Amino acid sequence: MIPCEAHTLRNGLRVIAHQDPSTPIAAVNGLYRAGSRVEQPDRTGMAHLFEHLMFSGSAHVEDFDDAIQHAGGDSNAFTNADITNFYDLLPVDNLETALWLESDRMLGLRLGQEDVDVQKKVVIEEFKETCLDQPFGNLWHLMAGMVYQNHPYRWPTIGLVPEHVAGVTLKELHRHFHTWYRPNNAILSIAADMDPQKILRLAEKWFGDIPSGTVPPWPEAVDPPQTTRKEVTERQNVPVEAIYLGFLCPARHDPRFYTADLLTDILSNGPSSRLYRRLVMEKELFSHVDCYLTGSLDPGVLMIEGKPTPGISLEQAEAAIWSELEDIATHRPPDREVEKFLNKNEAAIAFSQVSVIHKAMNLGFFDLLGDPDLINQETALYRTVTAGDLRQLAADTFRPSAANVVYYRKE
Repeated sequence: MIPCEAHTLRNGLRVIAHQDPSTPIAAVNGLYRAGSRVEQPDRTGMAHLFEHLMFSGSAHVEDFDDAIQHAGGDSNAFTNADITNFYDLLPVDNLETALWLESDRMLGLRLGQEDVDVQKKVVIEEFKETCLDQPFGNLWHLMAGMVYQNHPYRWPTIGLVPEHVAGVTLKELHRHFHTWYRPNNAILSIAADMDPQKILRLAEKWFGDIPSGTVPPWPEAVDPPQTTRKEVTERQNVPVEAIYLGFLCPARHDPRFYTADLLTDILSNGPSSRLYRRLVMEKELFSHVDCYLTGSLDPGVLMIEGKPTPGISLEQAEAAIWSELEDIATHRPPDREVEKFLNKNEAAIAFSQVSVIHKAMNLGFFDLLGDPDLINQETALYRTVTAGDLRQLAADTFRPSAANVVYYRKE
């Protein structure tokens, strides 16, 4: 059980406080509803750029990393389609240092031309390394463009092309920051060995006088139902050929998300999962196979990927995958199999709740979903999934007309 207290400051900032007596380390997590979905189609990559810019310096802080390291701490961040998330770890006695740093960059990020030029180069180089120079690096550029036609998920978080980041102006950056990096568009979650009321008072002290802003609603778009298979063949200098199948799957808010997540476990979580056991171990058709979902707030992608063994064509590999998908879509998985993966899932949830930073992160994310106490309900929600639910979702999801397929063939 992870108890917490939640409070909304006058400026709209949500604050979640959890007292964790298990460690002398405090975790501070700042979540902004500012993922890549808030970008414009001709200015993608902005969320990722801001993930870097937020460490450049702020109104009263020359260098964020130096300041938090002097307090014995460390920090990092990540961006996805829905959020940009920043987190700090440091001794609980220095908790106020993290709150000061986070509040200072929320109040006034430094966006000078020199800092911006440096971070632009870093982000563009990362784009080249991960998307252009690595095998399979452009997968999400291909897959997202097939799964989504109108929704802003149709471009990957890193951006469509590096020219979008290269061309952004200081004026655009200031507008983006003052639109999306407002207290009423953020969730601050803190886990520390400190009375929750004291944590809330410290949050009020450091964040309470930051002005709120007028935050526009998230851009939304409805895509038409997919009625035909979509396929792309990409020829690259890849080490091995590969196949990727993507299917639209339930949103993170959807109760069926838990069914979809458990379904991917049954298919590919560990050596006893179906795809690994049957296609890698028994039939030796693949050297690697995996299945996962994006877990985005709007309907996401359930992805199946495989790298066939030498001598197995991509067409043969795909046929083998479809055979397994049709099996689980037609026959209810045995209760014993479902129970085994429910137990594995429960253990994974318990393990994730040991770390103080994971507690802070998860409390913020579940508050984004509408209730921080969902952190204590996850196991029970997964336990509501039945074998019949799994079969039905598989039948609804794994349809040939709903498939988006990427073939990577050697040049």
